Amino acid sequence: MSAPRLGIGIIGAGRVGAALGAALRAEGHAITGAYAVSEASRARAAEMLPDVPLLGVDRIVERSELVLLAVPDDQLAPLAAGIAATGLAPGGQIFAHTSGLHGIDSLAPLERTGGIALAMHPAMTFTGTPADLPRLVGCPVAVTARESFLPIAQALVVEIGGEPVTLAEGDRALYHAALSHGANHLVVLVDQARELLASIGIEDPGVYLRPLLTAALEESLRRGRKALTGPVSRGDAGTVTAHLEALAEADGATGDTRSTYRALALAALARAGLGEQEDRTIREILQGPADGAAQGPADEAADEA
Repeated sequence: MSAPRLGIGIIGAGRVGAALGAALRAEGHAITGAYAVSEASRARAAEMLPDVPLLGVDRIVERSELVLLAVPDDQLAPLAAGIAATGLAPGGQIFAHTSGLHGIDSLAPLERTGGIALAMHPAMTFTGTPADLPRLVGCPVAVTARESFLPIAQALVVEIGGEPVTLAEGDRALYHAALSHGANHLVVLVDQARELLASIGIEDPGVYLRPLLTAALEESLRRGRKALTGPVSRGDAGTVTAHLEALAEADGATGDTRSTYRALALAALARAGLGEQEDRTIREILQGPADGAAQGPADEAADEA
């Protein structure tokens, strides 16, 4: 292993900060300190960054050549402004954050102190465990920086095994929306499917779903909308109706599965390429009375009768 090249401080020993800190440490950088407040973060730092001291933000900034800001999106700009206001940041110091939403504008106060601003967002979900480290190999990482400092961000990404992808400041919100929509909402869909299968006695819904969902994911990543299958793509109006009726009776524990089905089936319909009549029939079924819709006067009269 080569001698440590940068002293790196980690502000935010959450899942991302701990994993990236461990990856950078493995490449010969020295971790000067980590900021961890919650019990979970402290435990994570102990596992992923053993022997690294837990310090306050001011001490980390003073001791580090590169400060990694791995905090929630809404905390990033206030944190950067707060560090700049302390006067502790010397010129030439590197500040890199891991937000997908923000570029380097959020670090403007630190740039005005003479700091170098980098945005580096790995397109990967983190667990905050050693299992994250091999997943970084080949992982795309969206980097945003001033042109003269872009090679620094790219080099850091390459060191941890990632693939740097340059992203414009103005594109980051849409980029992050795409990743969040795909990953986070996939979790919701799978959880809803698991709940429904469990409700009819399937003992291990995850195992049951794995072959189908794995194949669907692989095909959709490769072929996009051409991988679409199922009743909507076939124009099976009767099946769609039966699905909605079954979901009305046995919705998931959160009570939101039927409305999710409606919304995504309509999105599937827009991609299915059905004939005009088939499209209209399916659309009318899916756009029927909303779940929990308020009753009109006629419905109220019927109830009274």
